[in-house]
Amino acid sequence: MITTLMVRLHAVLLLLLFAAAEQAEKQQQQQQQPPITLPGCPDRCGDTPIPFPFGTKPGCFRDGFEITCNDTFHPHRAFLALAGGASQHIAEIHYEVGWNYPVKRVDHENTGIELMEISVANGSVRAYGLVSSLCNVANLSDYVAKCQDIALGERSPFLLSVARNILVGVGWRVEPRIMSYLWSAHHNTTYEFSLACLSNLVGMPSLLQLATNGSCTSRGCCQAALPEAAPLTDFGIWFNFYNNTMWLTNPCSYAMLVETGWYNFSTPDMYGFEVLPRRYPRGVPFILDFSIRDKDGGGACPAEGQPPPPGYACVSGNSYCANTTGAAGASHGYVCRCLDHYDGNPYIANGCQDIDECNFRDKYPCSTDGICKNKLGGYDCPCKPGMKGDGIKGTCTDKFPLVAKVIVGGISGIFVMAALLFLILIHKEKQKTIEFYKKNGGLTLEKAKIIKLFKKEDLDPILKSRNFIGKGGFGEVYKGLLCNEEVAVKKPISGSILENEQFANEVIIQSQVIHKNIVRLIGCCLEVDIPMLVYEFLCNGSLEQILHGNNKVPLTLCRRLSIAAESADGLAYIHSKTNTKILHGDIKPANILLDGNFVPKISDFGISRLIARDKQHTGSVIGDMSYVDPVYLQTGLLTEKSDVYSFGVVILELISRKKSKHSDGSSLVNNFLEAHKNGKKGTELFDKEIAAAGDMEILDSLVVIAVECLNLDVDKRPSMIEVAERLIILSRSRKL
Repeated sequence: MITTLMVRLHAVLLLLLFAAAEQAEKQQQQQQQPPITLPGCPDRCGDTPIPFPFGTKPGCFRDGFEITCNDTFHPHRAFLALAGGASQHIAEIHYEVGWNYPVKRVDHENTGIELMEISVANGSVRAYGLVSSLCNVANLSDYVAKCQDIALGERSPFLLSVARNILVGVGWRVEPRIMSYLWSAHHNTTYEFSLACLSNLVGMPSLLQLATNGSCTSRGCCQAALPEAAPLTDFGIWFNFYNNTMWLTNPCSYAMLVETGWYNFSTPDMYGFEVLPRRYPRGVPFILDFSIRDKDGGGACPAEGQPPPPGYACVSGNSYCANTTGAAGASHGYVCRCLDHYDGNPYIANGCQDIDECNFRDKYPCSTDGICKNKLGGYDCPCKPGMKGDGIKGTCTDKFPLVAKVIVGGISGIFVMAALLFLILIHKEKQKTIEFYKKNGGLTLEKAKIIKLFKKEDLDPILKSRNFIGKGGFGEVYKGLLCNEEVAVKKPISGSILENEQFANEVIIQSQVIHKNIVRLIGCCLEVDIPMLVYEFLCNGSLEQILHGNNKVPLTLCRRLSIAAESADGLAYIHSKTNTKILHGDIKPANILLDGNFVPKISDFGISRLIARDKQHTGSVIGDMSYVDPVYLQTGLLTEKSDVYSFGVVILELISRKKSKHSDGSSLVNNFLEAHKNGKKGTELFDKEIAAAGDMEILDSLVVIAVECLNLDVDKRPSMIEVAERLIILSRSRKL
């Protein structure tokens, strides 16, 4: 009993000793971290460190470096104080189409510039800048430009960084401008500098010339670097006005001053309303350089041998002063920096502390045969015991006797043989991967340079049973996260995939289709026996599941009209507006997917891969027999009117919420055609959820469109463009 008690006491004492040692180590680490601001001054605002000369309270900052810490946010956010003269605001300009000049301007209240981080080592701050936009807001009758103005002040310590910022424009046709200006006593504006770039997709003859992800070369995205002489202290980010003929899918253009290399253009950025301002509500990062200046806007480092002037900022030992320049090489004050082998804040006493060079081997080399030892203002790297030479220069050589070398050599030989065997196995596996890649048309897709080619290991984490979401004629579908984006990975079943030339051709065709109502093909993986396709993931599943699944989702008539109109617009696009005519061949609710806002997107271009080389006849029927055009079954000739027939069946399913082929063997198409032939309204066939008395006229119009699509005389069927236009008109009339 006593022995057990003593053992427990011993264990408790050991735990207390370990806890005390850990706490002491933490306190030592905190004591070793040099201060970044003056004693008694807050050194953070929320998650943002605030180093001196910046500060949030009186006595904690130099003139012009005041920070406002806004505590209404959680965590708190840091802003350059308006009292210092630095601010930004949005000017809202209204244009009337046809006149192309402003009809109204609204200047919003000035706001402080929000900071992301402050670097005293680089003499810069990273801040949020608003995204300017030019949007059509009322069906081509009115444009609104929300343009950003930034004022830093002529005597401000801040200056826009020329080297680390860039002007970017995004849109179908957009010409953003940066204009630097001076305000006279009578509020007239004189422009000192103007910079612009132009993105123009109007009149592009080929889809190959359209915008591509990651490419900012004037097609959907343009950029312009700031020249050395740019006097950007007070400036605005504005637009040259152009009428936008693509307002249905591309209502907005954008302009932003952004940190070089930060923004990566993506083609979906061109589609939708206020996409970038909504994605970046706080703004995008841009860089301001800062320097120490006196009240008159001057200031410079003291000449060699001269005493520092009053208020000299470089107060830390082991620091030095460097003059800075603004536009055209004009003096713009100075900055303070720590000497080499020191780090910290040179603007406070004892702020520059000795660094441990052994933690920075890239900058301060020490060979693996050396022992790195820190010392004040530098470091040593003597060779390990039993060796001679200089570890910094990498000249350490061993002093081992010959016998020891022979023994070590023998052991090393065994390891080398094992390593060679391992490398051979890896090589065989890699060779197999290369063969799959070539067999699946990888070389063809490499030359096209229009789609992402993923490695097998990129998709392996997604292809788990827990991520399985469905199975179709093509194969299995898995949901996962790839490059921070939700995707659907299609893993074909054996025998369902095409020959390599046809597969590559299908991928090229699908990747050229950019439309808001077409499922976006992101990429593919060719390093497996049967290649896999990666698509964007749509969270609401298929129209088939929405209409006929176990958990039916309520659908208003407005939503059904919108689904029909936008699906038709997507089909019309692939029929008539792509560089290569694409026929779907398998239009049905299961191949119409819906995103979180119930926006439909057409998926699975099954037939298109068979006619990729101008082939229109096929010996075998591909598609769901409940939706296949009877004329196609008789002739084997697939045309765009075959898709029109299938879409007519989809319209009937939308308004009736009944499957095209009933469980009792009856046909939805025959029931509607019979009712229409006999002059009946088909009221009993409509879904009771939408069969309101006031909507019967619209429902009857939908039946008329569907019946025309189902006409056995192919020439009398409307085109998908006509169907889309009529559905759009019906959809708008229902919303009014």
